[in-house]
Amino acid sequence: MHLPARPWTTLLLSLLAFAGACKDQGKLSAQKASQHVAALSALADKDVSEVERGLPQGATELVSLLYAKGADPRQDVAGVRRALRRIRADVADLTIAKSTFFALADEKGIAIRNDLEEDAMAGQDVLKLFPDLRKVLEGSFATAQGKFVGPTSPQAPDRDWVAATPIQNEGHVAGLLLTGWTYRRFANHLQETLRHDLTEEALKSGGGAKLPILYVAMFDRTGVYGAPFTPEVNEKALADADLVGKTASGPCEGTVSITDRDFGYAAVRVPKLGPELGIAVLRSEI
Repeated sequence: MHLPARPWTTLLLSLLAFAGACKDQGKLSAQKASQHVAALSALADKDVSEVERGLPQGATELVSLLYAKGADPRQDVAGVRRALRRIRADVADLTIAKSTFFALADEKGIAIRNDLEEDAMAGQDVLKLFPDLRKVLEGSFATAQGKFVGPTSPQAPDRDWVAATPIQNEGHVAGLLLTGWTYRRFANHLQETLRHDLTEEALKSGGGAKLPILYVAMFDRTGVYGAPFTPEVNEKALADADLVGKTASGPCEGTVSITDRDFGYAAVRVPKLGPELGIAVLRSEI
């Protein structure tokens, strides 16, 4: 004889089924997030390669623009800005680079001028702020992570990724050409690219697919830095996941619940950006 299930038993079974479905959704999101970070890691490599190729070309062009006949760029900061803007237009890799600034520093690493309308870098000791750039004085391209001096937001602290190459003039290093971006601006570039690509895929499939909730962030030992408008609770969840530790031997993925929504996350280090600097994706299905 088959007895009908009691109401509380039916409710319990329903809750268990729902919990299982949520868990599966979280795992699916994590798997998709792993695919995303792999693609974004390759994109980041491409972005850094543009800077690696373009910056030395720009430095060569600056010799004739700023150092001809013994000229001292420190005496013509307006001309420095014009020259920086010119190399960005002339050098193909610099034209498409994701850089938010280009700047010139003297042979001691003191910033002279950048190409922005308002220059907050002038006078800053770049080599003191970014010690890993000192190898540029020996004649090689270098990258570093740190922070330029200036106002910061306690609600959204940020860090700077900087690349530099020597400007060789008459057999010695006459200056440094620098470029870079903030972690959050770069995270925004990656996030917008990912959303664009997923939108294109949805359109090709007929436009019926719903786009997931997505957030992209950069991380290192100092913290997690999401694109603008990333909820603070999302960054905290990723920070609590110990992404630096979990990616020590390769990519990682997992699930997390944030404000009663199940997310999957994945993270990977990007050696071209820095030894412990990486990309994380947080995804939730609609």
